[in-house]
Amino acid sequence: MSTEPLARAFECTRTVLTGVGADQHGLQTPCESWNVADVINHISAAARFGASAVATGEGVPDEQDFAAGDILAAYDETTALALEAFGADGALERTVDMPFGALPGAVLMRIIAGDQFMHGWDLARATGKSTELDSDFATEFIAFSSQMIQPELRGPDGTAPFGPECEAPDGACPADVLAAFLGRTV
Repeated sequence: MSTEPLARAFECTRTVLTGVGADQHGLQTPCESWNVADVINHISAAARFGASAVATGEGVPDEQDFAAGDILAAYDETTALALEAFGADGALERTVDMPFGALPGAVLMRIIAGDQFMHGWDLARATGKSTELDSDFATEFIAFSSQMIQPELRGPDGTAPFGPECEAPDGACPADVLAAFLGRTV
């Protein structure tokens, strides 16, 4: 397995970030407890945490304000760090201890890729951009998520990683279907 899914997710989210202005940082996102700036900070912090976990065996929190200043430069630095860490020899086969349990580096990479993609969708939705993101990635991640997300991981915002599954409207694009599966109202 390569880092291709992670690179695709980063690329997709970066495309959304290119149109996000500082005047939009206070906008509410589909993640009820986060605004645009919160999501920007989360996507970089989470990717860096995962990168440090797979590289060193211990995730180190990075609490800098990634939404301050040049968000694209900060995100590009984040993506480079993560792709290097997950692309290192043996990284995807390594068992990584995370706060929610031990898992292979390849699974952690997929989780981070999905997180990046879904929060890219959140940013697109919050800022009025198209949510028709990479359909192939969304379809692949729906299959992955349906195997990984157990009922005990679902609940109200702020109490569980995923909301209760919602229904996407007829004809929804795959990214919208994924968003609904992960608990967002589409």
